[in-house]
Amino acid sequence: MKFQFSKHVLQELEKRKIPQRLVEQALYNPEQKVQEVNGITCYQSRVEINGKAYLLRVMVNETMDPAIVVTVYRTSKVSKYWRKP
Repeated sequence: MKFQFSKHVLQELEKRKIPQRLVEQALYNPEQKVQEVNGITCYQSRVEINGKAYLLRVMVNETMDPAIVVTVYRTSKVSKYWRKP
């Protein structure tokens, strides 16, 4: 699947100090994919940024072609979002 980053998302990555390579890894090899609302899928993976553990959540609109990355953020609240199999 191909993904497109909006200008807004690229600005947010810089502002939030999230390396784009980590986002690309989560998109192409996510640990989990969680259905959200209105055709949005959350690709999420546990990552380390500056020596700290985070859950990287990448929201993708898969109804578009190519799929559009809507937003990206990291959270330390892994257990809040992590889905048990």
